[in-house]
Formats: sequence, structure tokens, C-alpha cells
Amino acid sequence: MRVHVGSGATDEEASAIASALAEHLAVEVAVVVGDGEEPAATATPPEPDYPVDDGKRPGEREEALREEIADILDGGPQKYKDRLPEQGKLFVRDRLNLWFGEAGGEPGEALSFEDGKFAAFDDYHADSPRVDEYDESDRVPADGLITGGAEFDGRDVHVMANDFTVKAGSMAAKGVEKFLRMQQRALKNGKPVVYLMDSSGGRIDQQTGFFANREGIGKYYYNHSMLSGRVPQICVLYGPCIAGAAYTPVFADFTIMVEEMSAMAIASPRMVKMVTGEEIEMQELGGPEVHATHSGSADLVAEDERHARQLVADLLSYLPDAAGETPPRAESRPPAYDPRGTDAVIPDDPNRAYDVTDLLDRVVDAESVFELQPDYGPEVITAFARIDGRPVGVVANQPAQRSGAIFPDAAEKAAEFIWTCDAYEIPLLYLCDTPGFMAGSQVEKDAILEKGKKFIYATSSATVPQQTVVVRKAYGAGIYAMGGPAYEPESVLGLPSGEIAIMGPEAAINAVYANELAEIDDEDARREREQELREEYRRDIDVHRMASEVVIDDVIEPSTLREELVARFDFYADIEKDVPDKKHGTVL
Repeated sequence: MRVHVGSGATDEEASAIASALAEHLAVEVAVVVGDGEEPAATATPPEPDYPVDDGKRPGEREEALREEIADILDGGPQKYKDRLPEQGKLFVRDRLNLWFGEAGGEPGEALSFEDGKFAAFDDYHADSPRVDEYDESDRVPADGLITGGAEFDGRDVHVMANDFTVKAGSMAAKGVEKFLRMQQRALKNGKPVVYLMDSSGGRIDQQTGFFANREGIGKYYYNHSMLSGRVPQICVLYGPCIAGAAYTPVFADFTIMVEEMSAMAIASPRMVKMVTGEEIEMQELGGPEVHATHSGSADLVAEDERHARQLVADLLSYLPDAAGETPPRAESRPPAYDPRGTDAVIPDDPNRAYDVTDLLDRVVDAESVFELQPDYGPEVITAFARIDGRPVGVVANQPAQRSGAIFPDAAEKAAEFIWTCDAYEIPLLYLCDTPGFMAGSQVEKDAILEKGKKFIYATSSATVPQQTVVVRKAYGAGIYAMGGPAYEPESVLGLPSGEIAIMGPEAAINAVYANELAEIDDEDARREREQELREEYRRDIDVHRMASEVVIDDVIEPSTLREELVARFDFYADIEKDVPDKKHGTVL
């Protein structure tokens, strides 16, 4: 409420009026003196001091309910809680406090609200008419799954967390219903979903009623598919997630495993031995090293529970709440290293290796590079970063890894990253320095054409602003996948070290002039002719020639690359790009 008083009122009088009105009317009051614009005093209503109603509050029913809730919050049988420290993991309620509340806080206080707390209550509670004989081992508080809403670093998120003390975090009918309900609400209200997974899968002895039903556990993955690209889905694994439980992490946009704790596999080691005869330990079958390095199913590996939380906080700082929203922009920071040294980072020899992160450190905001899947397909770096505070998705060839040639795993990684950036309105920056897609019998068996196709398709279909920089080599179909001129990026910029060609000089001369060179008997003369041909070829593919023919937009000084990108991302921030009117493509 805004109240105006005469110009003769003093500040003390204005303050007294504000306080009296706020207390009397139970609203916030601002008092303006005379013709002023700004309030001279403000006041908020005091907290009510309700009298105790003869000791009858809370009543017996409420006290009984509090006891029931406390019992639920205590989790599964004590013997399973006692085992958690030796497994290196927190009790789920303590985990929720770490993520959303205060360390050491009271159970149940971390979430903004919790749904389904009483799930399966009648199936195990000692006072239930359904329970003939109470047995602590049958305890299934909340049916082993906690669901609700929480505030996470200033953002509202949906939360689902398994309680490993309840039947090893397994899922049954009531827990499944809670899980589906939270997914369906996330679809409606457009807020991120955080899955804290620690589940052994579906409860086999209780599968009737939730496994094959229309609204059963199979609906998880339907809902995951509907949520994909609608809101960010982030999954953290805290234990061995087997069979059906392993699909949630692979359906999520981002999956984080915890060292010496997490694992996921289509079947347990016991089942693997039964089916194949292979004897294998859980970590060897599906631990973090397997999925971070070989399968690509893990985006990041955390050192411990606290580190996992920090990784998710960092990740969410680049992402909007939902598709169609603008990603959060941070305060601009200068690069970690002086941009004037950019040219010195790039070797004069086009075949000499270097670390492209040294280039990034002179282009993007300091300490903003957040790399995903660093150990999978390392020939291409996929990372979030910021340029002048603006989140961008970086796709950069890595010459320090196998000369930056694109192998199948790298192509698949890049395609999925581009697709995710496009879903959440994150602009793309391509740093191209590659001899192209790798050749050979092994990569053909590993589906280089199929996975390379997906890389090119993702680049072609992305509608977010795109900037491409030809850093050095842009050979073969590598320039296609890396956002070359034909793929309609907003700009293609070349550094003076850049080259665009079907293939490099050595391979081209061997392909075109092999017979001519073979006829030259004198070795020195042949070497001299090779050098002439090489230099002539290099002039044809040089980035200056490409700029002269307006193949690319400009050749820029390396020291100005950052400011060029800042200007171009700002200028094209609201560009509208469409794809043909169709249901969807058939590639991804």
C-alpha cells in the first residue's frame, strides 16, 4: 500500500504512520511525504503472535501424523542404513540435504515439497489392517522413491531420488506412479528434472501391476522421450543401476557417474554369467571408466557426492529451464590468456599437433569452459563456454588427439551435443582444424559413414546462431560436419593459417601427380618438383583465396577473434532460421 501524507511530516512521523498501518492492515506500507516520488518510510506487518489454545495445539491427530512422518523419513531397515558408510554413500535424506538444504538439516526439510510420502504406507506399517505381522525387513517407506520440487542454486527443479535402504532402491507400483506423475508435471510446467538414481531396477517379486501396464515402468521411457528437448533432464548415478533402471541415465540429456560407486548395465554380473558364461565384476561391466571412455553413456565422472552436486550446478548455469527460453547469461569476463597471443598458439607447420584448449583460453571467458565426455571421442572437443557472458556450445577439432581426424565416436559425440545445444537455444561455435573423417577398415566396421552422417545432419538441422572459424586444416567432409559455408552458418571466418580443400597437399599430389613424379629419375629434381606442386596446391586452398572468391566471409587477425565472435553472436542473437515443413528427418 502506498500512502501520501502532508509535506510537513517528519521522517519519524512517516515511519510511525507506516508501522501503525502495516500492523493494523497486515500489509506492506510505503509512506510518501508531500509531492515526493520515493517513500520516506516503509514498513512490513509484524509476524502474528498467536495465543496457544489451552495446550490443544497441535492436537492428538496431528501428533500422531508427525510420528508417522518421522517414521517414513527414517527410511528403510536400520541394517541397510548401517551399510551405507562402507559403500561410501549418503542416506538419501542426507543426500537431499546436501543438494537442496543444509548439511545436517532435519530429514524432509530440503525439498520445497514432497509428493507421495505415504506411498505404500498401508503395505508395511505396523498399525495397518493389511499387515498381519510386522517385520522391519518389509519396510518400504515412500515405496523407496522420493519425489518433489526443490530450489537448486536459485532455480526450481523437479527431483526424484531412490532410497537404497528400501529394497536396494528397487521400483514397485506406487513408486512407479510417483515417478510418472513427476515426469508428467515437468512436461506441463517446463522446469528441469534431476534424477538422483540408486536403483537395482524393478521389484521382480512384485512386477504384477507396474511392469507391462500402460501406466507402468515402460512409460518412464515414453515420458523421457517426450521430455527430451522440452526441459533439461540430468541424472546422477549413486549406485549400480541395472536393467530398467539403467535406461533413465541414458535417456537423460546429461549423465554423471560417481567414481567407485556408480555402475549401469543392461544386466547384472550374475545374469551375464547365466546368459553368456562370462564372469565379470560390476565395475568392469559398467563402471564409470566403461561408460565415460568406451560407450559414451556418461558425460562426466564425479569424485564424490559433493563433486557431483557441483558439476550439476555448473551444468545448469548454461541451460535454460525449458526449450524456447533464453539460456542464462553471466557477467562477462576477459579470457584467461591475452587474445593478442592467439596466433602464437597455432603452429606454422600445418601438420604439427597443438592443444586447441590453448586457443579457447584466448577466446572465451576465463574459467567458463565446461567440457562434456572428455575421454570419449577426444579428437573432437564438445564443451559449453561463455563469450562475453553468453553461453555457447563449442565443437572444436583437437589436433593433439590423432591429428584431429574425426573418428566414429567423436562424430557421434559431436552430433548429440549439437542436437542438445539446438534444443535449448544455445548458439554454436565451430573451431575447424581437421584432416577430415578417418579412413580404414576398422573405422568402416565402427560405422564411420553412419556416425559421420549424423554429425553432418545435426549441423545441417540446427537452427541456433552458428559461427564457424577455419583455424587451420579444413579438409574433406570435415568442413561439412564443422559448419562449413554450405551449411549456412551466420559467418565463416578464416585465420591466416586456414586451408580448405578436398584433401591435404601430400595426399593430393600423390593422387594427381604420382605418374609424373615417377618418371623423374633424379631424386633432387623429383623432390624439387614435389615442393613446387605442394606450394602451388597450397596457394589454391589458402584461406585468402577462399576469401577472394567469397567462399568465406572474412580473414581476420587471430588477436581479434574474440571480439569478432562477440560482435557476431550479439548481432545474430535473434536470427530466425527454419527447416523444411516436415514431420522430422530420418537420420537421428
